[in-house]
Formats: sequence, C-alpha cells, structure tokens
Amino acid sequence: HKTRYTMTFQMKSIVIGALLLLASTLSSAAPARSNPQECEVCIKVMSEVLGRLGSKEDQRDKSKLEAALGGYCSDVASGKIGASKEKKMCYYLDPIKRAVAQPLSLGMPELKVCKRISKENPEICTVKYPLKTEKMEAKDLSKLRVKQLKAILADRGVDCKGCVEKEEFIRKVQETEHLGGGDEF
Repeated sequence: HKTRYTMTFQMKSIVIGALLLLASTLSSAAPARSNPQECEVCIKVMSEVLGRLGSKEDQRDKSKLEAALGGYCSDVASGKIGASKEKKMCYYLDPIKRAVAQPLSLGMPELKVCKRISKENPEICTVKYPLKTEKMEAKDLSKLRVKQLKAILADRGVDCKGCVEKEEFIRKVQETEHLGGGDEF
C-alpha cells in the first residue's frame, strides 16, 4: 500500500506541476492590450522624424536618423513646430539620439522603440497630450481619475476644500469651467 500511495502522490504532483506550467505559459503568451494613449507624444515625434527622411533607404541610415531627430528637436526648441509636449519629449530624446536611431534604422515600430527607450527613462511614455475639458459632460468627466480632476483644478488655480467624493471634484471642475482655457494635466 505504501508504494501505491507514493506513486499516486507522485503522479498527482507531476500532473499539477504540468498544469501550472501550462497555465503560466498561456498567461504570459496572451497579448497585452495596448492603451491608444500610451507613449502618444513619443510615437508622434518618431513618426514626424521618420516623415522628414522620406525614403525607406534614408530611414535605414542611423546617421541620417540622428541628424533628423536633432533637426526636429532644434525646430521644436526654436518654436518653428510643435508645442510644449514635443519640447519635453525632445528634452528626453536629444541626449540619446543614437540609442533611438538604432532600433528605428532596423524598422522597429515607433511604439516598440518608445517602450524600449522608456525602460531606461520611464518619463518618456508618461508625456501625454492634454485632454480638452471644455464643455465635457459629467459622464465624460467621471471617466477621469480623481488625480486628473485635482490636476485640472490646480491648473485653474482652484482649491476644492472639503471635496472627498469623485462627484464633488467633477462638480467643481464643471463650476470652474470658465477659468480653464486649455487644461493640461
């Protein structure tokens, strides 16, 4: 009986181990859903830099990519093109032009390049375009996080004393809508 019990226990252990291995493999192989706003400014900058080069042959040349990125960031800094978000992105990208040009020259998609360089500098994918809050309804504002609602109020110079619930922040954002020209958070 002892050997039969030991064999049954071993078989169950092997089956459970195999099932756990299979489950972990399947869960890691499942495609991650990407947020459409993830790395949005970085992707736009990469696309515009590639667009400046035109031909695929030029897009494969690392030195031309570096020069195009430098030129783009110079234009942004001088105010010829772009806005504050592109300027911030260039602040992060300009020192690492070579690291950015390498994967782009190999034809890697912009999102993958942005994710790769954000591993070294996590701020890269945190730069986002502002969400326009003008004439937003309560149902739209309710999709925002409290942190974002607080940021909108802070940009407007409004303090929401006594606000605890999300609905109170939404109400305050709507009440102070006339104060916000172009809200960024």
